[in-house]
Amino acid sequence: MFRRRASEAKHEATVRDGGQGPGPVSSGRPATSRGPATSRGPARSDRPGSSGSSGAGEPGGAAAEPWAPPPAGLDVSAPHPARVWNYWLGGRDFFAADKAAGEEIGREFPHLAEMARAERAFLVRAVRFLAGPAKIRQYLDIGAGLPAGGNTHEIAQRIAPDSKIVYADNDPAVLLHAKALLGNPMLASTPDGAVCYTDADLRDVATVLAGAGSALSLSQPVALIMLGVLGHVSDYGAARSIASQLMDALPAGSYLVAADGVAANQGIISAQRRYDESARPRYGANAPAPYVLRRTDELTSIFDGLDMTEPGVVPCPEWRPDGRGPEGASGDAAVTVCGVARKP
Repeated sequence: MFRRRASEAKHEATVRDGGQGPGPVSSGRPATSRGPATSRGPARSDRPGSSGSSGAGEPGGAAAEPWAPPPAGLDVSAPHPARVWNYWLGGRDFFAADKAAGEEIGREFPHLAEMARAERAFLVRAVRFLAGPAKIRQYLDIGAGLPAGGNTHEIAQRIAPDSKIVYADNDPAVLLHAKALLGNPMLASTPDGAVCYTDADLRDVATVLAGAGSALSLSQPVALIMLGVLGHVSDYGAARSIASQLMDALPAGSYLVAADGVAANQGIISAQRRYDESARPRYGANAPAPYVLRRTDELTSIFDGLDMTEPGVVPCPEWRPDGRGPEGASGDAAVTVCGVARKP
């Protein structure tokens, strides 16, 4: 699967409810990561963009062309998975090579964009729940992707302006984008909150926690967000161990928010395999690590020992649908499952 988030600026406007190493930023958004470390979503390594499209828009939706020159030192002659994902979700942080690849991949693997939109819409609803009824004020978002409009800090801080967010990623290209884009006042943290990013690989739990501790108080509840990243850890036991180690380091009252792709049918399994095989020729050194589609019961076990919130582990469109995004469990969106659980 490929995964990530697109711009939620328009989507969020309807709500009104409410590089190197870690470092606070004045206007932030995270980066995505390449490899098992971060990428949100199967076969992908990015996060959404900054255009005015909702996370439920059509691939390439509102953004026909990129909106800004590339960050200094960034080669945009070849496509990058994070920017392709951004293009699919109607973002603006992509370039000509990314648009071309996005259109080609979309034709060959049409399920990927649908899964991305469903996961994106789930993120928005989950953060609204956390910042609202759950009263969470700290977030550690791993593998967030491109630092553009509509990410976790914007959703959380719209409801609770004092929210603090740390994004973790280890993709060099994403970190370059982050440094360039986090200066955009439209993406700025609220004065009462904080937005930081840390260069860390998901598999290096100690480094992730050290980066989180630079801005968050790990003695107070934290929402750990891992969307579409554990599938990039090929060994199931290792993926489950990473989630357990991270939650073990957080205090009671913390939450785990997770979503990943499942092996819903042989067609999806075959498509994912073909996508993974095509990634290296298509992206070269930017290719994401292969993505493992697991069984729903395996993903459910990630939440062992935690108190599940209703409705439990379900396809993304079925987690507290609000009418603003993709709904129902039919179609390709049903192959991405998610859950939110509280540490007792």
